[in-house]
Amino acid sequence: MGSRSKKFGMTSQIRRAAVSIAANIAEGCGRRGNGESQRFLGIAGGSASELEYHFALVHDLRFVTDTTLSHLNASVGEIKRMLASLIRKVEAERLAS
Repeated sequence: MGSRSKKFGMTSQIRRAAVSIAANIAEGCGRRGNGESQRFLGIAGGSASELEYHFALVHDLRFVTDTTLSHLNASVGEIKRMLASLIRKVEAERLAS
């Protein structure tokens, strides 16, 4: 598999994981029960972890620099922190009702 083909494949995987984060947040927010909402938010967190893996892989394949990897990981880390906060909020609301 050529470098160009690998880059295309990785780009596709990264896009899929990133879209999955947003799609699962949206689906979770559209659910009636907080338990279901939490489940979809957890899936979004899993997609964020998958994205971190893909970023490490493209770095190992030398498709991105150390600096780029650092910026990408910082962005995903922020997303994961926001998701964790949202999950805690939904959990607190579920326990309060």
